[in-house]
Formats: sequence, structure tokens, C-alpha cells
Amino acid sequence: MKVIIVDDEPLAISLMKEYLEAFPEIEVIQTCQNGFEALKAIQESKPDLVFLDIQMPKITGLEMLELLDNPPAIVFTTAFDEYAVKAFEVNAVDYLLKPFSQDRLAVAIEKAKAKMGNGTKGQELKELVDQSFEEKISRIVVKTGSHIKVIPIGEVQYVEASDDYICIHTAEGQFMKTQTLKSLEKRLDEKQFVRTHRSFLVNVQEVTKLEQYEKEGYLVILKSGAKIPVSKSGYTRLRLVLGG
Repeated sequence: MKVIIVDDEPLAISLMKEYLEAFPEIEVIQTCQNGFEALKAIQESKPDLVFLDIQMPKITGLEMLELLDNPPAIVFTTAFDEYAVKAFEVNAVDYLLKPFSQDRLAVAIEKAKAKMGNGTKGQELKELVDQSFEEKISRIVVKTGSHIKVIPIGEVQYVEASDDYICIHTAEGQFMKTQTLKSLEKRLDEKQFVRTHRSFLVNVQEVTKLEQYEKEGYLVILKSGAKIPVSKSGYTRLRLVLGG
């Protein structure tokens, strides 16, 4: 079983490698200290299993996971954020709460083996995390070619659903990401972003005008000039947030 360890603490990596020496079936092929390194390593080496720290500089383990199209099996490691740990536990996502013992690591490895054995894929783990993790976000991380871009939430004008992707519109351009509009909406401040239509989330700070274009249909006009459709229920939500 090919394994990559991702942790920003060198001591934590050393301890994990030491613990894993007791498991002859496991080969640690690489270690990474940030999400940028990890993304490249996972894409190139295609490990079977990744021990992934959640809180890291640059981008978090969860943000890195969101950028992988076909993630391997994941065992999360964390020193805090117990609400997140509870969410993983409910959805049977493997995790290790630091500090952990070698015995606890053995349990996580067996769980990972079972998931791989019964066909559970990393993508399914990714979706479970996406559904259960409820922390509000202040930025969106996207992949553009071989680069990673961090978009502050305030720079997002609107988000549009496009098949299995979302298209994030900013003054700088458009950025695609594999994610559902519903999962993103849950993690945005409902006072700043409103679901105006089944396919659109709008930053209310970008709104300049709301106009009717048919009997029960509306359009919201943004500072950029973009015209976004507004459904009947979206109109109600938008007026409530705008206070009108």
C-alpha cells in the first residue's frame, strides 16, 4: 500500500513514519509539509492512502482535497476542530485526533483497508466531507492549470452551476471547480450570498438593481453589468436579505 503523509509539522511526520514501520504492507513514498506539495505529489504518485493534516499554512487539507479530481483513500489527522471530527465520524470518514497512539493508527489503517476492499473510493469520502463540514469559508481555492488560486469571498460576484462544476465569476475572470452549488451555498454567509435561482448564487454586495422582466420573473443586475435570473423563491430570499 503506497502512502503519502501530509503534515506541516516535521515532528508529526517523523512520528507517523516511525509508527508506520510496524506495518510491513505500507510503503511511505513521500512526505509533504503543505497542500501545494501534497496536491502535486498525489497527482504524480497516485498513492493508495494519504494521511492528511487538516490545519496547514497556504491551503488547508480540506481545500487541497477539494482540488483532487480522483482522490485516494484519506485518513484525516487533526489536533483540534472537534466539530469537524464529529462530522467525519458520523459519516464514517477515518480520522486521527492528535496526539494518537500506534494502536489507534492501526485501527485507522484497518478502516482504510476495508474501504478500499469494498470499493469505497476517495471521491466518496470527499463528497461526505463536503456534505458534513459546515464551517463558513472566507475564500475559495481553485486550480488553474498547474497553479492554485485563492479567491477571497468578497471578490466573488456570482457563482453559476454548470453540470458537475461551478463557475466562479470575479472581476479577474471565471474559474471552474468540481463542486455542487448546494454544498458551496451551505458554507457561505447567507447574509452575503443568496440563491437567486437554482443555478445561481449572487453576492448581494454586487447588486445594483432588481427588475421585473415577465409576470413572475425577475433579473438582478450586478455592478459588472451581468444579468442574473431570479426565481419566485429567489426573489423572496433576495428581498429579505436586501431589507426591501
